Amino acid sequence: MLKARTINIIFLAILVILVAFDSTNNISRWWYALLVIIYLNIQVYGASVLSAEFFLPVIFKGDRNSNKIAITFDDGPIPVMTEKILDILNAHKVPAAFFCIGNRVHDYPALTKRIHDSGHLIGNHSYWHGAMFDLQSPDKIARELADTDTAIQKVINKKPNFFRPPFGVTNPMVASAVKRRGYKTIGWSIRSFDTMTKNGNILLERVTQSLKGGDVILFHDYSRATLEMLPQFLEQVASLGLKIVRIDELVKEKAYA
Repeated sequence: MLKARTINIIFLAILVILVAFDSTNNISRWWYALLVIIYLNIQVYGASVLSAEFFLPVIFKGDRNSNKIAITFDDGPIPVMTEKILDILNAHKVPAAFFCIGNRVHDYPALTKRIHDSGHLIGNHSYWHGAMFDLQSPDKIARELADTDTAIQKVINKKPNFFRPPFGVTNPMVASAVKRRGYKTIGWSIRSFDTMTKNGNILLERVTQSLKGGDVILFHDYSRATLEMLPQFLEQVASLGLKIVRIDELVKEKAYA
């Protein structure tokens, strides 16, 4: 799989060749425009598709030969919604990972502690989850991630080793901050799109139609469709002969530094 550095070298080489050829043949400027358009499209794809591992290494699945899968919830903790999810998981004795937003951890420490005390994993999902998160400087991104770690540590006395970028978007600035902080970046193999789907039955069908060992599923704490279908989903997973484990067990990495 091509990485950002390799793509940059390839396109720089093509540009040099193009300029050299242009100096003797006076080619159309559309060739330069085409090169830029192709380059930008590849960069956008690499930034928005986390599993492409374009800018940094990403863990997005486990062993495909196992019968184990992991479920993850982003954007919490959220009073009432997260509490209901925890009740369902507890009733089915199922572990999960919660990638939490730092300011919400700060505002709801008791709920964050309940997540941890219930045996679930807590990961870093930035402090503000702002729309411009990935456009900040590496220093500012690293500071925001450090603030989230601090908020989590104050509650559970552990520093998260796992980070999931807001919106699943990466770029050189995010990659630099993640490398500096030493996180394992966690993606997913099944994106539920539960932030857009309002119907629990449709959501259930989407996330189970190709479910297999090693999958990591992305849900969100605030999705009512997820809350609606979660009990049935957990039952269906069991009926398929699959076992839900915490993502650190699935990918064989330490949850906390």
